[in-house]
Amino acid sequence: MPRGDSEQVRYCARFSYLWLKFSLVIYSTVFWTIDFLNDNIRRGIKNYYDDLDFKNIMDFVQKEFKCCGGEDYRDWSKNQYHDCNAPGPLACGVPYTCCIRNTTQVVNTMCGYRTIDKERLSLQNVIYVRGCTNAVLIWFMDNYTIMAGLLLGILLPQFLGVLLTFLYITRVEDIITEYSVTDGLLGPGAKPSMEAAGTGCCMCYPN
Repeated sequence: MPRGDSEQVRYCARFSYLWLKFSLVIYSTVFWTIDFLNDNIRRGIKNYYDDLDFKNIMDFVQKEFKCCGGEDYRDWSKNQYHDCNAPGPLACGVPYTCCIRNTTQVVNTMCGYRTIDKERLSLQNVIYVRGCTNAVLIWFMDNYTIMAGLLLGILLPQFLGVLLTFLYITRVEDIITEYSVTDGLLGPGAKPSMEAAGTGCCMCYPN
């Protein structure tokens, strides 16, 4: 095989490997992000009534995206007041921001009473049963043009940087191989072109 063809094959192989690795990183990042978001939402739910900032954000997300909890409405059992074994009126219920209601209705803060221990089908007309993580991801998919622009703006420069690095390394390897074959540079039988003579502190004069 001619030298030029072998170089093209090596470049294509490196590019294919790099593209495969990049795709795997993207897919693993998506799944890792979903689990990461669900875990953080559950931790926030535990301190829902103590962390006012998280409470306002969670209430806003649940109302705007029509969702409840992180993975689903059962995540609210992580809160000590909403746990089914807890005393009080909030036990086994969800916040009112999870409730399905008309905008003209008066807010009933107890509309989510005793819903955590019920099945999804029986609650579809009472509360939002889907989780907020999936609801937000679906919104991103519906607005894919905006998200695609953001992802390209963030990931494309990094991908090009890695690609150029691989191409540079490949070119350096080609140069080293070329000099090793033609001139014996760095080869196992390479010998110095001149011998040093003399003794003492200065051994820089060729014979």
